[in-house]
Amino acid sequence: MSHQTYRSTRSTTDQTLSFEDAVMTGLASDGGLFVPSTIPVLKSSFITEWKDFSFQELAFNIMRHYVAESEIPNDDLHSLIDKSYSSFRSSAVTPTVPLDEKRGLYLLELFHGPTYAFKDVALQFVGNLFEYFLERRNKLIEDETKRTKITVVGATSGDTGSAAIYGLRGKKDVSVFILYPKGRVSPIQEQQMTTVEDDNVHTLSVNGTFDDCQDIVKELFGDEEFNSKYNIGAVNSINWARILAQMTYYFYSYFQLVKRLEGQDNAIKPDIRFVVPSGNFGDILAGFYAKSMGLPVDKLIIATNENDILDRFLKSGKYERSGEVKATYSPAMDILISSNFERLLWFLIRERVANQNSCEAGAILSSWMKQLKSSGSFTAADAVVKSAREHFGSARVTDAETLQTIRDTYDTHPSKYVLDPHSAIGVKASYDFIKSDSSNGDGRLVKYISLATAHPAKFADVVDRALSSVEGYSFEKDVLPEELKVLAAKKKRVTHVDLAISQRVKEVIAAKLHVH
Repeated sequence: MSHQTYRSTRSTTDQTLSFEDAVMTGLASDGGLFVPSTIPVLKSSFITEWKDFSFQELAFNIMRHYVAESEIPNDDLHSLIDKSYSSFRSSAVTPTVPLDEKRGLYLLELFHGPTYAFKDVALQFVGNLFEYFLERRNKLIEDETKRTKITVVGATSGDTGSAAIYGLRGKKDVSVFILYPKGRVSPIQEQQMTTVEDDNVHTLSVNGTFDDCQDIVKELFGDEEFNSKYNIGAVNSINWARILAQMTYYFYSYFQLVKRLEGQDNAIKPDIRFVVPSGNFGDILAGFYAKSMGLPVDKLIIATNENDILDRFLKSGKYERSGEVKATYSPAMDILISSNFERLLWFLIRERVANQNSCEAGAILSSWMKQLKSSGSFTAADAVVKSAREHFGSARVTDAETLQTIRDTYDTHPSKYVLDPHSAIGVKASYDFIKSDSSNGDGRLVKYISLATAHPAKFADVVDRALSSVEGYSFEKDVLPEELKVLAAKKKRVTHVDLAISQRVKEVIAAKLHVH
């Protein structure tokens, strides 16, 4: 079915890689991100043929369009998928539940994996992929010094770190180094990352911001000598396999909602919009791929916090990092530059400016990224901005609105539903759009699916700030799962990095790897 190849967003040549090489390499040597050379468009019959598929069956059918059978045979791909989702607490993996059905708002719950965050959906799969490819490469090699090994390095603002660690812990021939900004992740997120005892896992607490950590990771990929010596692999959403795995829940949620609505007497077929709390743009980018493949999504709504580079871009056409990152109640979204945004820009440039010429699109994007690095901003071509606005809407949500949304949802929902601060941003943005729909009065029926990206237990301070004054509310009783209660008593394994510079991190990685 698939003869898909992958290329760098910044490439000006026709050089392409296989799926395996794109996944194992992570970041291109020119600093670009790997993208599929084409987005496959599904036959329209998929709408009826796939409607009753399980999450796992959908994952297989979507992935088969991006991964050649010669790279991963059908039986192997089925078992990789089944293994990746066997540890989820919901049989639906990512269930869609009504939040405010009267106003057309539903929640796509993405926190039923082992670390209670949406990143488990992708990182359980990525961990198994790494293991699969390494086992195949090392099958007949007995000599330990000649085996292919991979050093996975990732930056996290909270959830990627623990999800990556739980996806890769104990995997043979894989070492994991996770950098996180000291004091800028929640206590439970830190406990999840630092209490894993597997020898191949290393957590680095960096004296800096998430952007500092992300910059260091990119510098390590760009250091050819270091990279070739330690075979650096990516686990952040710069790794294409993460985006691929996340496409599944857009299809699954769409079908779940359509089936639910079939039982209701609706003469008008609704438009369906997805609302996505967005930081690094990976989660919503997966929605863009799903939409481009033919999933009938009316619009994708980018919900940002006060670090609002994406909202500002859609409104002005200018992509500009602000002076410094603001620490908000939704720390996973506290970033200045959204790494995955360049994947979207590359496709829009190729479609609207470069006349489908991939090399020309790479050259244009590369010049924009150089401009961003040197001057802190670039202004996109009008045709690109216009196209982005056709696919996306956006809303900016403040800390105060985040708290109010958590409180209002708890107060009004029949089962006292507790949102985490990131999911609350999606819900507030949804209500903003619902309000604007009703004032338009154009008679369209619109349903919103807002992505619930993390369990509220991971953000105790913010949830308590919103709900502690409510009579009868208790974080321990109402929010905290048993599995997370035990973390506080566990011993931490963490290395502190005093300066947010790549040289310091290189020294730590080299020292840890030489010990083993």
